[in-house]
Amino acid sequence: MALDMRELCERCERPVSATGAAYICSYECTFCEPCTTAMNHICPNCGGDLVLRPTRTKPASD
Repeated sequence: MALDMRELCERCERPVSATGAAYICSYECTFCEPCTTAMNHICPNCGGDLVLRPTRTKPASD
């Protein structure tokens, strides 16, 4: 199963690209870097750690 690469920060709705910096929790909640810093790297939805999301530089092959 592939990681869901969401395109918007769930807090401020700022766009986050598949190749840019974004932070996720284990449930794939997605946040931009400024919001993650403001939330002390803690997901407001589940209380889990927010970690840097891997980037996707090329399309996934079928």
